[in-house]
Amino acid sequence: QVQFVESGGGLVQVGGSLRLSCAASTNTFIVRTSPMAWYRQAPGKQRELVASITSGGSATYGDSVKGRFTISRDNTKKTCDLQMDNLKPEDTAVYYCNQPYRDTVLHSWGQGTQVTVSS
Repeated sequence: QVQFVESGGGLVQVGGSLRLSCAASTNTFIVRTSPMAWYRQAPGKQRELVASITSGGSATYGDSVKGRFTISRDNTKKTCDLQMDNLKPEDTAVYYCNQPYRDTVLHSWGQGTQVTVSS
């Protein structure tokens, strides 16, 4: 099992930036050969896919974050980052990382990292 730890969240004003980091503790082979993704869940809302990236670095973004967020990965360090720019209140949520598989994920959810965007 791959264990993920999310970090980098915090409180920022509208238009601000944050960089989230996801670190994988085990199972290097899976991490290096599988897609990685960032998800978020706001209170009372369903968890949604924010961005994903293949092992080769091909990225896909949700419509609401295109042009504002950038996902990246370092297969050697087993990390996956999410650079968030021009943050909006709608971005407020707990952010999680995982490995997507069809419409679900391969591993258990971590505790996530809270992102709060305030005016």
